[in-house]
Amino acid sequence: MLLNKKILVCVTGGIAVYKAVALVSKLSQAGAEVKVIMTSSAMEFVKPLSFQVMSRNDVYFDTFDEKDSHVIAHIDLADWADLIIVAPATANAIGKIANGIADDMVTTTLLATTAEVWIAPAMNVHMYQNKSVMRNIAQLHEDGYRFIEPAEGFLACGYVGKGRLEEPERIVDLIKERFSNPIQLPLAGKKVVVTAGPTRERIDPVRYISNFSSGKMGYAMAEAATKLGASTVLISGPVELPKPEGVRLVKVESAAQMLEAVLAEYDDASIVVKSAAVADYKPKEAQTQKMKKKDGDSSIELERTTDILKTLGAHKNSQILVGFAAETNDAIGYGKSKLESKNLDYIIVNDVTDPGGGFGSDTNVVTLLTRAGKSYPFEAMLKSELANVLLEKIIQEERATVDDR
Repeated sequence: MLLNKKILVCVTGGIAVYKAVALVSKLSQAGAEVKVIMTSSAMEFVKPLSFQVMSRNDVYFDTFDEKDSHVIAHIDLADWADLIIVAPATANAIGKIANGIADDMVTTTLLATTAEVWIAPAMNVHMYQNKSVMRNIAQLHEDGYRFIEPAEGFLACGYVGKGRLEEPERIVDLIKERFSNPIQLPLAGKKVVVTAGPTRERIDPVRYISNFSSGKMGYAMAEAATKLGASTVLISGPVELPKPEGVRLVKVESAAQMLEAVLAEYDDASIVVKSAAVADYKPKEAQTQKMKKKDGDSSIELERTTDILKTLGAHKNSQILVGFAAETNDAIGYGKSKLESKNLDYIIVNDVTDPGGGFGSDTNVVTLLTRAGKSYPFEAMLKSELANVLLEKIIQEERATVDDR
């Protein structure tokens, strides 16, 4: 599968550099043509000669050391590669790549390439969990980089936790899988249905009951699903947002219309993400004429709308059902309750009073809760970035569930 595939391995400085030597060796043995770029820090752990012997190619480490006067080395390498792997990727390297910094041959080459880039982090567990590192990783996810998650275990620093570079054999297997399915995106062939925005429940021809939902999170989820290869249907209440490219948009107004539209798409859906803020109540009788102002107080009798998410949970077959819970207090507690009572697979919980998120904001702060009892908190980030991170985490959880079977 790797015969004649051109793989560029970018090695940054960390104790896991010794594993990168084994990775280059195994890639070469599998038939790939491998070239290596090292940072100056990487050379403190392993000398370039080791990689030269394993790859049978020159090793690059100096942007200004042009080995062939007919080409510019970092541009030539950027164009040459079918796939680039950064292994090990330090927190420093991840930060540079995420922010477009090009101050050595690795980062300069990465900035110049149009090839697919995979990043295999390796660092202390606390560094990996640092908010700035998580933010940089989220940005790289949004930019289209693929990550090979670090493994858990004993680390060189003495800690036990997540941060070990994935084993070279596993990385090679992933690369073989990639080239056996060269254009397979994780949601290719899947139908994803997303609901977004508020609903409006008419009081009379000029008034309605609604909420402050902007639809931004739902639209971001629909766009992210499409980029991951899904055939996406976006069912939207009234919002002032442009239609995401590549999605099929269904516009609705009321809760009843949204329920009807979702049920029409539900049976053959693979994933349903219900991020819409649907009105819980509607006027029992909508007036056909404008209600005139009168002296004194007035009241409107309300009745419950159909709980769309609960209805979907009751009729779920093979669909992965993802709910949202916008709360103002005890968000996690209410989220866990809804996860169970509405038969969901995942629920994304946020406190709308948090200054980093909520209705109308471009950012959000959420926690992803799973049916298996796992909890994944995410710090404030752009909704466009968060949507991609959430979907990739759900995909990862589903793959792990299948593997466990």
